[in-house]
Amino acid sequence: MHKTADQILHLLKRNGAQTADMLGASLSMTGMGARRHLDMLVREGFVEKYDRIEGVGRPRKFWRLTERGHAQFPDAHAELTVKMIGDIRRVFGEEGLDRLIAERERDMRLAYERAVEGKARLLERIEALASIRTSEGYMARVEREGESFLLIEDHCPVCTAAAVCQGFCRSELFTFRMVLGPDVEIERVDYLLNGGRRCSYRIVPKAA
Repeated sequence: MHKTADQILHLLKRNGAQTADMLGASLSMTGMGARRHLDMLVREGFVEKYDRIEGVGRPRKFWRLTERGHAQFPDAHAELTVKMIGDIRRVFGEEGLDRLIAERERDMRLAYERAVEGKARLLERIEALASIRTSEGYMARVEREGESFLLIEDHCPVCTAAAVCQGFCRSELFTFRMVLGPDVEIERVDYLLNGGRRCSYRIVPKAA
């Protein structure tokens, strides 16, 4: 029961609001079976249901994560990190904080370059990047869109820190561009801090 409930939480985190039938299909069970687990999650405060009108006809019931549900995917050491950022600003100023971000950026770039080393195809490099980001807690995955790719991150383990210092986000985007090389264009198309459900990046090979 708890394993299935955990899978439902991950599906709602990754895919956003879902119907019971959609969740059941992902879990190889009936919609009614999924609804039993959803009802339990509603009682425990992890999930809430609401009606969504789609075209003509009766509204459909969807389920989504509550604030408590999102908290099951924790922001790594959020309170401590925010306090430390405030302390660095107070003691060393913005210049000190910029130096901290630059040092983190350097470490990330070295780790990511090792991860993509020897991978000639762009898809292989993006998948390697997604793998190391997942190991860091970002729930990253890759989807193809014609000739381009989407690097999707369904969770941000440093979201609270990024909210008080968006230099972290700028640094990450710059690092992706450096690691994947000059032959691609990268833009952030979804952004948690702008009200998005997740962060995602469109990666497009430059024309030869």
